Amino acid sequence: MRLFHGTETAEIARPTVLTLGVFDGLHLGHQLIVRTVVERARAVQAVPTVITFDPHPRAVLHPQSAPPLLQTFDQKIEALGVLGIEQTIVVRFTPEFAQVRAAEFLRDVVYERLQAREVYLGCGFSFGWKREGNIELLREVSMQLGFFADEVPEVRLRDGRISSSRIRELLAAGRVNLARRMLGRPYGVEGRIVRGAERGRTIGFPTANLQPQNRVIPRAGVYVTATLIEGVWRKSVTNIGVRPTFEDAGAEPSVETYVLDWQGDVYGDVLRVRFLHRLRDERKFSGIDELKTQLKRDVERTKRYFRMRGVQRSLSVT
Repeated sequence: MRLFHGTETAEIARPTVLTLGVFDGLHLGHQLIVRTVVERARAVQAVPTVITFDPHPRAVLHPQSAPPLLQTFDQKIEALGVLGIEQTIVVRFTPEFAQVRAAEFLRDVVYERLQAREVYLGCGFSFGWKREGNIELLREVSMQLGFFADEVPEVRLRDGRISSSRIRELLAAGRVNLARRMLGRPYGVEGRIVRGAERGRTIGFPTANLQPQNRVIPRAGVYVTATLIEGVWRKSVTNIGVRPTFEDAGAEPSVETYVLDWQGDVYGDVLRVRFLHRLRDERKFSGIDELKTQLKRDVERTKRYFRMRGVQRSLSVT
């Protein structure tokens, strides 16, 4: 996939079908927009293109209320490529860019530079100075300039709108199953493995101590997870929390993963962990023996989970 930072560097050889937005998390609603762009681009022999913004506009305009993002920038770009986007234009969002009128952006960038044949917006999305760039303005400009414009309907689940903010709320509550349904895939984090206290190794449950790159981490507790090691998704149990059996109050939260039926050294590697099912809250045990007994239960419940019909797909989906 071609990645351009700033539209001035984009040399467009073919017309485009495009959309624009932040697309944090690339949930089912975002995926419908992207699929529409990819399918229409194929139909009219154009380049399926996304215009996105970095950093998040709210982080520039209203930093005190800016949301933590569900994906890192690299994760989002990779996911767009998996969905079929061939070209991503990354516009650096600054206070100066926020002053650009929506019609000017559509004329100078979308139409003239990117040669857009068709443009699609997500339901309710707006852009440009004072958020004036809504679907009505897009359609008006498209008729003037001669390209097609349309709005992609929102995707709903349980009679509720799917949104990145709703997914953040679900993860904060530990409701990874419902978050997975809204994302269309298990929520995942990635990070480098660093050395910890290595207590797990001494009690027979060696864990990988993950330093997450993602800012959104599910609620503290123990989860059934899948961990990508050497190109293979492996069954795992992950603890998020402060290790209350060992640590003093005020310890920094950690993400520690025990990979079932696997031995090896992953220190320094970057791993991906997907959260599939919440097992229990983190709690303080009376000692190591009680902790080991509970960990064995967690492992058995994890094995039973992966024996359920359909769950094995969690280990094979890219």
